[in-house]
Amino acid sequence: MTALDTPSTALPPSRGLASRVLPTVLVGGRRSKHLVERNLLVYRHAWQILLSGLFEPIFYLLSIGVGIGDLVGKVPGPGGRAIDYTTYVAPALLASSAMNGAVYESTMNIFFKLKFAKVYDAILATPVGVGDVALGEIAWCLIRGALYALTFFIVMLVGGLVESWWAIFVVPAAVLIGFAFAAVGMAATTYMRSWTDFDLVTLAIVPLFLFSATFYPLSTYPRGLQYVVQWTPLYHGVHLLRSLTLGDVHPSLLLNVAYLTVMGFVGLRITGRRLERLLLT
Repeated sequence: MTALDTPSTALPPSRGLASRVLPTVLVGGRRSKHLVERNLLVYRHAWQILLSGLFEPIFYLLSIGVGIGDLVGKVPGPGGRAIDYTTYVAPALLASSAMNGAVYESTMNIFFKLKFAKVYDAILATPVGVGDVALGEIAWCLIRGALYALTFFIVMLVGGLVESWWAIFVVPAAVLIGFAFAAVGMAATTYMRSWTDFDLVTLAIVPLFLFSATFYPLSTYPRGLQYVVQWTPLYHGVHLLRSLTLGDVHPSLLLNVAYLTVMGFVGLRITGRRLERLLLT
């Protein structure tokens, strides 16, 4: 039996085509708000965890951007214009923060609920379905990521690191980055069997953090490696936020948006199918 066959996620006959075309999690997530409410209640008593995530990118900015920035001086930004190193690094740290927060929330926390606490087994005894679980957990990742992004963006504004009114789209763009990584992270979690598998998550995240044009321009890489970097997901997030912050906006940024959007929906589709197999069979 699938999530669409259960009473909690059944669709009227007129929407049968949608159920075959759209991912299960998109047509079966009408009660996902209850998962968000549950997470709000849980974190009301564990607010210190949320607070720690707020300060991590700020500490990186102070130590790397401000500390090393005086030594580095100017670096070429989007369009080749020379900018301060701190201005160059800040939007990249925001993109990295969106990635890290989404990945860790959608991997280790989800794994504990899925394999040990059996939270989802209990939830599925209610009218909430598998699609609701997937959308609700990813929605919570986005809410948490939006909080981090807004806080860091305010720090950037206060520090004079924003040079364009296009930066009003920075927070929504950071949420899009979080959506892409949260969906893929949750999909990957459904394949994990033990805590040691999370070493693979670190193995993937650390190189992305270091080598996605986060701390130095893409032009410093060898030519062949530049093409590899340009295909990585965090690079698209970094390039998008940096361009918005500095006002270097052009139609090619839609490619960054499309890449992250497709990545997120592919992750959602895999998550829905895997959760059906794990929880309903």
